[in-house]
Amino acid sequence: MSGLRYVYAVCRPFGTPLPAQLTGVAGVPPKQLVHGELVAVVGQVPEEDFAEGPLRAHLEDLDWLGATARAHQNVIDALTVVTSPLPLRLATVFRDDSGVRSMLEEREETFLRTLDRLGGRVEWGVKVYSEPTEATEPAEASPKPASGRTAGSGRDYLRQRRNQRRESEEKWERAEEFSRRLHESLSGYAEDTRIHAPQNSALSRAPGRNILNAAYLVPRTESEAFVELVDRTKDDAPGLRVELTGPWAAYSFSGEDT
Repeated sequence: MSGLRYVYAVCRPFGTPLPAQLTGVAGVPPKQLVHGELVAVVGQVPEEDFAEGPLRAHLEDLDWLGATARAHQNVIDALTVVTSPLPLRLATVFRDDSGVRSMLEEREETFLRTLDRLGGRVEWGVKVYSEPTEATEPAEASPKPASGRTAGSGRDYLRQRRNQRRESEEKWERAEEFSRRLHESLSGYAEDTRIHAPQNSALSRAPGRNILNAAYLVPRTESEAFVELVDRTKDDAPGLRVELTGPWAAYSFSGEDT
């Protein structure tokens, strides 16, 4: 295999073949590089795109980055069907097979320990959103001239504003309580959990305010019950939206920064 080596993930040896039509980054099918008790899933990529200089420039190109991330994820998703992979960071590249083997050797103990912890488990993501509501502020939308506003209308306006604020606070408290109870219930099926920072709606483009953004490390044997529990709770809280994603490779629990 010529060219640079792009490493998708590290796994234990697995016997089930990946789909024959699967391709990864640069349109190249992934291969297994076996080293002792570990397997690195790798692909060949061209130096003109993945050597240090060109790669640094490409990472500023959002279209290129998006296409590469999708190809990378396609391979991880395929691996998750047949094993419990330890995914590596996007665009992890080595000069040749010996460079990949050196990496496996240097980190063998850590990889084996992490793979033992993740074996037979997948990651599920659960998000809870407070659905957006139309703001109704007629007093501000159509203000009367100051000279025409009576004391009564001023008191009515302040009362309306207080009621709106109280309703908003009560809605938020109900949403937080629902999210807390849901997280506690789901954690009963998980061996580990991660609470991520709420997503910024301007960046995620998801409607509503994100209240819970959690990941759960769930044994495959418990996944059906986990999904059923999420499905049963989706209609329990009017005005809230529950989103389930997965099953994923255990990104949130891999401890991999490189």
